[in-house]
Amino acid sequence: MRLFFKMRPNLSNSRVYRTCWRRVILKRAIPMAFVALFGASGASAQSVQVLGEFRDWSAYTANDGGGPICFTMSKPKETEPEPEGYADAFVYLTHRPSQGLSNEFNMIAGYEFAPDSVAIARVGSSVYELFTSADAAWLSDPEQGEAFARDLRAGANLLIEGLSVGGENIVQTFSLSGATASSRAINSACR
Repeated sequence: MRLFFKMRPNLSNSRVYRTCWRRVILKRAIPMAFVALFGASGASAQSVQVLGEFRDWSAYTANDGGGPICFTMSKPKETEPEPEGYADAFVYLTHRPSQGLSNEFNMIAGYEFAPDSVAIARVGSSVYELFTSADAAWLSDPEQGEAFARDLRAGANLLIEGLSVGGENIVQTFSLSGATASSRAINSACR
């Protein structure tokens, strides 16, 4: 199975991103991983391995040819209102040791964000701004990745508020039950 990756947009002209490197995110890998894990032959399932299911979170490891990638992911428990054309949504925390990256947060919303819109992630009293592009979102300040991951492990719910291309304010609620155990699994697998 070949994994497909989406590059984070080059924001070198943006003041916020001037010092940040380009980030690679998983977009199409998860649906393909599920096909490989739950419906494909053993030969194609070798490149994505389940590290474990942890309540509302799952942990995986894969190798894209450039080194191991470990990620933990979850689906929303609720999306209100559900926008027209809504597809599967996921949030991820990813480690890419060969690139020196850990706790990279990414979201595939399941709907298109309004152009140039900012989404907001809330965990308890902590609030994080998310940069959006098409149906994906990342932390606006990648340096907040460690703090965000700590909040996910300590919190009960993650709320993400975004503006759809149709002008609707969408709120997605993710349970954080199992996030700590899932994070430990990817920490062990991708040192």
